[in-house]
Amino acid sequence: MVVVVAMPPALSLLVLLVLALHGGAGDATPPPPLRLVRGARRVAFDEGYTRMFGDGNLAVLRDGRRVRLTLDESTGAGFASQDVFLHGFFSAAVKLPAYYAAGVVVAFYLSNGDTYEKTHDEVDFEFLGNVRGREWRVQTNVYGNGSTAAGREERYDLPFDPTDELHHYSILWTRRRIIFYVDETPIREVVRTAAMGAAFPAKPMSVYATIWDGSAWATLGGRYRVNYRYAPFVAEFADLVLHGCAVDPLAVEHSASCGDEEEGAAEAVVSSAAMAGFRRGHMSYSYCHDRRRYPVALSECALTGGAASLGRLFGPDGMKRRRARRARDASS
Repeated sequence: MVVVVAMPPALSLLVLLVLALHGGAGDATPPPPLRLVRGARRVAFDEGYTRMFGDGNLAVLRDGRRVRLTLDESTGAGFASQDVFLHGFFSAAVKLPAYYAAGVVVAFYLSNGDTYEKTHDEVDFEFLGNVRGREWRVQTNVYGNGSTAAGREERYDLPFDPTDELHHYSILWTRRRIIFYVDETPIREVVRTAAMGAAFPAKPMSVYATIWDGSAWATLGGRYRVNYRYAPFVAEFADLVLHGCAVDPLAVEHSASCGDEEEGAAEAVVSSAAMAGFRRGHMSYSYCHDRRRYPVALSECALTGGAASLGRLFGPDGMKRRRARRARDASS
């Protein structure tokens, strides 16, 4: 199946998304995400990123092609892009800490919180550690203009062990939509609606990767905290891709160089079958089905792929029902 995402020449984003029927997020050797975007390339650490915190807990290896982030009792670690971007494609291959990792959070995300403290935008991949024998969870989230009171979280399990080897996690951000990918599989699409208003991220953002102690909330709402007897917790990052429009974050007008609404610009087309299959099999929580939190679903939920058909799989708290999980496990 061929999926094409076209953006204007200013961004050089003519995206060719090739989803082979036999491929997917669970392949033993996942294909590189560069097949997703024509013209994108991997960057060495010093080409595109800078150290943010962690001192000795951040190690740059293999001529800048791999980065190791460590969490121990002294600190976590993190790095950030040198440039600030308005729209683009951003990707990293990540290998998560093994064994006992409750309370540990590894993140790959876009944010402008350092520039817009009270009105920041954010697009997140967050990896939430677990106790021994329980799998990592992946959480995606989207904030716009400081709209943290209306979280748009989704959580998923994965069809592979993310501690065994590197897998790719990618974000495509355009003026009209945001698409999250695991390897070459689209797992979530957030379509901008008029009702969302400023809640859709629209200001320039930097790209970040971090590991930190999230004991207060990451594992079963804080029930299990980081146990430093199992430290150090090590996450590896590779295949770093920064492919977007670099801008001055404080400039008033960016549309001339980074807009994607010029005549002839095409909308993204997503493999609905691939995304629906992943979401049906692996999504464990969705804010769109959380009626205790949102008695009336937020506006974009009506446009979320398969939302109506998936509704019966989720309880009023937004969590997938146990019966649906057992059916999934029995068929896998």
